[in-house]
Amino acid sequence: MGTDTVVHELKQELRNRLRSAPGHLSDAEIREMIEEEVFKAAAKTYMTASSQATAVAEIFSAFRGLDILQPLMDDPEITEVMVNGPDHLFIERRGKTEPVPQRFESRERLEDLIQTIVGQVNRTVNEASPIVDARLPDGSRVHVVLPPIALNGPILTIRKFPQSPMRLSDLTAKGTLSDQAAAFLRDAVEAKCNIFVSGGTGSGKTTFLNALCQYIPREERVITIEDSAELQLRAIPNLVSLETRNANAEGRGELSMRHLIRAALRMRPNRIIVGEVRGGEALDMLQAMNTGHDGSLSTGHGNSIADMLGRLETMVLTAMDLPIPVVRKQIASAIDIMVHLQRFRDGSRKVVEISELTEPAPGELGLRPLFRYRHAGRDGGGGMLEPTGEAPIRTWKWELFSPGTPSQACPPVKPVVQPSGGVGNG
Repeated sequence: MGTDTVVHELKQELRNRLRSAPGHLSDAEIREMIEEEVFKAAAKTYMTASSQATAVAEIFSAFRGLDILQPLMDDPEITEVMVNGPDHLFIERRGKTEPVPQRFESRERLEDLIQTIVGQVNRTVNEASPIVDARLPDGSRVHVVLPPIALNGPILTIRKFPQSPMRLSDLTAKGTLSDQAAAFLRDAVEAKCNIFVSGGTGSGKTTFLNALCQYIPREERVITIEDSAELQLRAIPNLVSLETRNANAEGRGELSMRHLIRAALRMRPNRIIVGEVRGGEALDMLQAMNTGHDGSLSTGHGNSIADMLGRLETMVLTAMDLPIPVVRKQIASAIDIMVHLQRFRDGSRKVVEISELTEPAPGELGLRPLFRYRHAGRDGGGGMLEPTGEAPIRTWKWELFSPGTPSQACPPVKPVVQPSGGVGNG
């Protein structure tokens, strides 16, 4: 009898024992029970000490962890786990997607695991409501899609986040941005600039937002608003974390991002951090930035900064019918700095542009590029983020709050020569 067969039979036997066990057993009691059964099985079927230890860990994970996913979650090199039904598992390792041989015992076991995960954060998922976002205790993001929407069985996607939040210095070591750009953004956070981070799916927006938040002064009161709580602001003692809530089976009790942003304004925040804007909450976020909550931050999906600004306009219009020039004026007044991230074909994630928003020009929002990525190599990921030679022109926040100045963070790469009889291009 092979080890896999022994482990499968032991799982079934232990499930029966646990159902008949009186009261709630602690983790230590369950592990002791598992070890006892594995040692009994080893006396009948040859199992090395290593095989026994592996069997104990696997069975314990089936009852108290994430079953076959637990070893994948414990691997620090794996950043995403994708389950396409019980028989097809994939992971992302160092930016590359690859299949793994693990398989669930059955579709029912996968469904049980999904219900356990979403139940821990008081969410519900079933055939009537087959899509849900959740999170694990360590902050990892979870997305679930069930049949009949998913045609190939229950779909589970887990995006892992580092146990300790990254700082900008960690991202510069990985080549995400240059030291000069990191220094500029650190000073921008301290200067209470409103910063918006854009990028495509999987480009690292949440990780980057986390890194920026590490430079918020400890004495400030910060309120975070997210669909699923993922931000890790451990250095800020005066922190309030809010999370949206879906409607119940009767269609009641929903608390949307818009509800939470409005509630946050009554909590005397210094800064409001919105994990991601997708709809009408963009209007509430911009209004918060425009009403004294300097230093607020947020993220959104976009293929470029210009594309993100266009999407912000659309989001605002879904909340209120306003003239386009008014919407653009609101955006330009609220957001100081835009940062765009991109994921390259080699799996690397990099900052490709940092720009300042300026007063809207006729027909469009004004952008002043401060840093741009110069592409190199076949995959484009071997380039460098370089200063454009321009410095921010909206400097009053820097003068009030930052120890440095934007011109120190963005020294010109070449002297700017004013043409005779005119004004230099800005």
